[in-house]
Amino acid sequence: MRVVGLCGSLRRDSYNRRLLRVAGGELPRGVTFEVFEGLGDVPPYNQDLDAPPPVLALREAISTAGAVLISTPEYNGSVPGQLKNSLDWASRPFPDNVLRGKPVAVVGASTGLFGAVWAQAELRKVLTTIGARVVDEELPVGQAHDAFTAEGGLADPDLRTVLGTVVDRLLDDARSRTGVSA
Repeated sequence: MRVVGLCGSLRRDSYNRRLLRVAGGELPRGVTFEVFEGLGDVPPYNQDLDAPPPVLALREAISTAGAVLISTPEYNGSVPGQLKNSLDWASRPFPDNVLRGKPVAVVGASTGLFGAVWAQAELRKVLTTIGARVVDEELPVGQAHDAFTAEGGLADPDLRTVLGTVVDRLLDDARSRTGVSA
């Protein structure tokens, strides 16, 4: 099985990109993980346009994955515009879009105390509206500037445990969807 990661932050060494790397390390043997790197190339959504190549690449990455893991920061109490825009493109054509029925989990990190909880809630709402099968778990990583070890892992063992639970639930949902056993 293949899991694709979407990072809501476009910054190369963002806390959310770090969180995706840690999550990728939680995956068992036989499960591959790849972060989609083209989110910054996706143009503003415009229904009058045919999907340009960056959108086709995004749709292909999602379509060929067994599950999607999204890590989002919180910008002004909500989802970063580029991530929301990319999901708008991925949600077309509706209702037969690449996220329909796709298992998706949402986690997030921010430098504030609450770890992007509002953005995660907004993102789960958007994904549910699109038709994704959203895992009912969350991982808010607050004060992200202090949350990672020098080696790149999560410093708090409780956060590592919750991340493991999120990943396990995502994989369980993906396996039940495809009929693949553990």
